Amino acid sequence: MPDMGNESAPVAARKPKPRYRRQLRSRIILAFVLLGFGLTALFAYATNWTRSRVENALVEDVMNRNISAYAEQFARDPENPQFAVDQIRAFVYTPDKFDSVRLNRPEWYGLPDGIHGIVGTDEQGHPLSYKLAVRKTPQAWFFLAYDMTQTMRGEERFNRAIYLSVVVFTLLSLVVGLWAASRVMSPVVELANRLQQSGSSSEPEALAAHFPDDEVGQLAEALDDYADRLTHVVQRDREFNADVSHELRTPLAVIRGAVELLLSRPEMDEKTRARLQRIQRAEQQCTDLISALLLLSRNERGHGATDVGKVVEQLLDIHRAQLGGKPLALMLEGQRGLVVDAPEAAVSVALGNLIGNAVKYTTQGEVVVRMHPKAVEVIDSGPGLSAEDAAKLFERGYRGTHAGHSQGGGIGLSIVRRLCDLYGWDVRVLPGGTRGVVAILTFGRDASLA
Repeated sequence: MPDMGNESAPVAARKPKPRYRRQLRSRIILAFVLLGFGLTALFAYATNWTRSRVENALVEDVMNRNISAYAEQFARDPENPQFAVDQIRAFVYTPDKFDSVRLNRPEWYGLPDGIHGIVGTDEQGHPLSYKLAVRKTPQAWFFLAYDMTQTMRGEERFNRAIYLSVVVFTLLSLVVGLWAASRVMSPVVELANRLQQSGSSSEPEALAAHFPDDEVGQLAEALDDYADRLTHVVQRDREFNADVSHELRTPLAVIRGAVELLLSRPEMDEKTRARLQRIQRAEQQCTDLISALLLLSRNERGHGATDVGKVVEQLLDIHRAQLGGKPLALMLEGQRGLVVDAPEAAVSVALGNLIGNAVKYTTQGEVVVRMHPKAVEVIDSGPGLSAEDAAKLFERGYRGTHAGHSQGGGIGLSIVRRLCDLYGWDVRVLPGGTRGVVAILTFGRDASLA
């Protein structure tokens, strides 16, 4: 029973994909935290790098000058190379002692002239770091060892202080971000609250008057303008609905009265009477459809105690009269007594589209309407329905693969879906493969009176 001609909308209501985004307040706070952390970390790195470069340059300059002085002192008095500076230990080896360097201090033996950083441990196993100045001449090898252990410990304390300052300034950035986000977002929150409160009134409240002439004020002006335009659209829609309701009901009432008057004549032949009865049924269907569409346009639930079984019987009688010799049996099964809180027009339009589709696309066989305590099934023996068609059947304007050249715009089942959304009902179409389709209309608990 595909809606190939005049119905559509997905079998299951499409749920929008969740989109997880940070709130604007959180983004402002995060921006402040990242900015504070980034600038502080960059400043800490630059400070540490500068301190290290300057310190190394100073130490190397001192050691270069001292080793040159040491070499000059040795040249003047090789027997008494006196040289002593705080934190600097001096060593001199004459050619006959070069091998002792290789044996006692192998890490010094292969070093070229220049300043070298040495890291290791002392005799007690404590960390040891020193700068070693090397000057090798044919007459002697000179070594100056500058103890960097205290400097290394001071560097560790300095790094800890730098890391702590990064944490402190990051926390400070968080506090500033919280304060700034609160100040920035307070007018936006106020605008949202006023906009939400204005929705309880039929007339929109002017928002721009409550805000200064800044970005939020411009947004409030834009919302005021949008609200005015939307109010005019809604007003025109209401007027159009009222005009359509009046202008269409009036000629339909005239048609109804004229048909009833003609049918009251006993001398009328059966052929003419059948045609008038068909006009009468068409008028009733048009009236029900207008009532249902007006309910949808106003988004309001009508009320009433509608006997679903009675409506189904009337719809089957209408379609039996329109079969025109088509080899199709229309049957009603199941228990009666299902009564729902809805206008008869809404129930008739919803079931009429389901039954009409089943009759339209079943060329022979049977269409069975089965009553249940809370639902109605429409089962046909038609050409079946593919899974692709079933997924798109309730979309407005969709016409399935079996539509062919049949009349219809593919809106009937979309109307059924909208009625179900309005009244809390549920409609499903189960594809039957190559043959047969099952349509199920379930009435919500809040709508059932039985």
